Amino acid sequence: MADVQAKLQALSDEYQKLQQDLQNTVTSRQKLQSQQQENAGVYKEFENLGEGETIYKLMGPVLLKQDKVEAESTVKGRLDFIAGEVTRLEGQIKESQEKLEKKKAEIIQIQSSAQAAAGGNAPPQGQ
Repeated sequence: MADVQAKLQALSDEYQKLQQDLQNTVTSRQKLQSQQQENAGVYKEFENLGEGETIYKLMGPVLLKQDKVEAESTVKGRLDFIAGEVTRLEGQIKESQEKLEKKKAEIIQIQSSAQAAAGGNAPPQGQ
């Protein structure tokens, strides 16, 4: 019985670690999606700019003049990168959820086996 308890404890610890990993991945995805929305807003603002308007880029404490084409290219590149990272993280989330389900099923199966073994030694209830 102690062996079963030790195995259940180890599985429970693994399950909790998987849950924490999943939570960290979800948090990372949320941050990226926030950055994606921010950059999409910036990209949309470029459409509202006239040809003669000046764009500045913040580099540390200094604002530097930047070409509109270069600025659009930079933001578009960021959007592409972020979209790729979001897709990658969604794959990780799906994989983590599958691992969690397998671990949960394993825990339930061991618990059921332990209860069945313990139930076989005890007299049936209600009689």
